[in-house]
Amino acid sequence: MPSTNLTFSDRQAHRAWLAAQAALPAGFRVGTTRFDFTPREAPKPAKMTLTLIALDRATPHFAAMFTKNAFPGAPIIVGRKRLKETTLGAILVNNKISNVCAPHGVEASERVCAEVAKLLNLSSTQILPSSTGVIGWGLPVDAMISALPQAVSALAAGSILPAAEGIVTTDLYPKIRRAEVAGGSIVGIAKGAGMIEPNLATMLVYIFTDLAVPRAELRVMLARAVDASFNTISVDSDTSTSDTVAILSSGRVACTDFGAFERGLHTVCRDLAEDVVRNGEGVRHVIRVAVTKAASPALARALGKAIVNAPLFKCAVAGNDPNVGRLVQAIGKYVGAHAHGTDLSKLRATMGGVEIFANGVFQLNPEKEIALVKHLRDAELYTSAAPKDGVFTAPIDFPPHERCVELEIEVGNGAASATVLGGDLTHEYVSENADYRS
Repeated sequence: MPSTNLTFSDRQAHRAWLAAQAALPAGFRVGTTRFDFTPREAPKPAKMTLTLIALDRATPHFAAMFTKNAFPGAPIIVGRKRLKETTLGAILVNNKISNVCAPHGVEASERVCAEVAKLLNLSSTQILPSSTGVIGWGLPVDAMISALPQAVSALAAGSILPAAEGIVTTDLYPKIRRAEVAGGSIVGIAKGAGMIEPNLATMLVYIFTDLAVPRAELRVMLARAVDASFNTISVDSDTSTSDTVAILSSGRVACTDFGAFERGLHTVCRDLAEDVVRNGEGVRHVIRVAVTKAASPALARALGKAIVNAPLFKCAVAGNDPNVGRLVQAIGKYVGAHAHGTDLSKLRATMGGVEIFANGVFQLNPEKEIALVKHLRDAELYTSAAPKDGVFTAPIDFPPHERCVELEIEVGNGAASATVLGGDLTHEYVSENADYRS
């Protein structure tokens, strides 16, 4: 469950809440700039935003986790090398182009890092590059280098909101979460809307803290937090080539309670993960699946993923149609293919607290059907609008609430549990991805 249950009446209310979450921890500055360019591969005007997050002093306390896709982007290749460095001083993020499998992509990332380093009086190995956007295109390196002085001159302490806005692509709104811990803070931002399926997701996540947590502890804690949050979400079952979750500590505030810090980190990661799903491309319902009494944690998580990634069930949810036969089909499909022999005779399923399956048979009636439809409609983020010029667009640019379609699957053959978040499958998702590059 999220740490809060927020409701926003309009975009202004959401923006005010974001601003209240956005105070940077001590020791960090943020600067952004935007410029026009023409991609070599598709010669038509485009815009790119550069987002720079810099520490006042380079830190040895940093950690990062990256995609497991076998075709990682050049920034991932560079980022894995950076994990071996003594200190890190800044992160540079560009949107629009992901720099994945582009000719000379690593050299392009390193060249941009070298220019950032010159401007910040750092070494190039102290800069972590990060890119998101179209896969296959090359970075406009010369244009980026020309724009970098503006990003550096814009560096300012205070708010992380410019960075949260700068890293987005198809996101409907920026995402910020924070936790106050023992005199310091943990603040995270995320980009992510499509190609969301761990390990990790098309997702860039940057977390900053002024609490002094050493590198070794930070890396162990980040791995646990990622596994419990970003690795339990899916929008469309596709694993990105660019997934990144990074955390940096400025070390300005003594951390006297590592347990409290890790709990705060889990809260930030869990809430950002749900924000990513809620802001998924075309998502009108967030689906939360709690699998309990399973034989193993792996089985519990796999069943949750099987449900949130089942196309027919996702479509039914999109239409506020409680076609629970598609839910049971998805469970049976996974077990038959990957967990053959699992006893499902005790399986019990509920939606919105309404029992729909038990003792091997459906438990349905007209009254339950009405209750299930109401639950789906109450969880809807927005109502689908008719396409304009053949294109579906979401009528909102803020999250109206944090309600979910709530499913509980009690397997009945063990004590393990897992909670998985996903989204429905809508016309808007197809429209968005049918012409993403154009």
